[in-house]
Amino acid sequence: MAGFLHDLDLTKQIGEKSEYRERVQDLQLNLLHFQRKILESKRSVIFVFEGPDAAGKGGVIKRVTEKLDPRLIRVYSIVKPTQEEYRHHYLWRFWTKMPAQGEIAIFDRSWYGRTLVERVEGFCSEKEWKRAYGEINAMEKTLVDSGTVLLKFYLHISKEEQLRRFEQRAADPYKHWKISDEDWRNRRKWKEHLEAAEEMFAQTWTKQAPWTLIESEFKWYARLKVLKAVVKKFTQEFGE
Repeated sequence: MAGFLHDLDLTKQIGEKSEYRERVQDLQLNLLHFQRKILESKRSVIFVFEGPDAAGKGGVIKRVTEKLDPRLIRVYSIVKPTQEEYRHHYLWRFWTKMPAQGEIAIFDRSWYGRTLVERVEGFCSEKEWKRAYGEINAMEKTLVDSGTVLLKFYLHISKEEQLRRFEQRAADPYKHWKISDEDWRNRRKWKEHLEAAEEMFAQTWTKQAPWTLIESEFKWYARLKVLKAVVKKFTQEFGE
């Protein structure tokens, strides 16, 4: 199937661990520098991370946040809505989590669940997930127009690499919590999830809120690519 993800080169990787660590530390120091600029600018920053189960979103988020001032960051791992959230429009629970001026919010999965897992699993109607593209684009435009810096990342891996990581998690008592029946069920609809992601890119890759696709077959490469993209974006928005 041709598309955005089909064109990614998943063989990209970093060679030496010493090189990886040095580059990560340099980029993290840059992020710490920019965190002060964000606070002084009175603008806010939002990160969105999407991708298949076991694509490495958690590891990337850890590298982005681990050297920053935790008082100015909120990380939200988005799961099934609560009963209270079900009683509102699906975007309501995200609006309530938007960062204040000078702060950063990171979404490990996001409002795009409406166009991804909710679409694939039938948790919403076709009319609802098709309408969501316009609703999401309007929300993101509102945020960006008001000064928010929005970065959207999609981490991608092969189906074979996902299986390897699933089996590794299942066999490791310290990582067993990372794997669930839901993960295995989602895997059985791999093709449907890819089709949903491709249409999501086509409908929500806008000038004000573009996607950054990350080859995540090799975790070191993915982490560095995200960190470099963040530093580049912050440099554009806040100067050197």
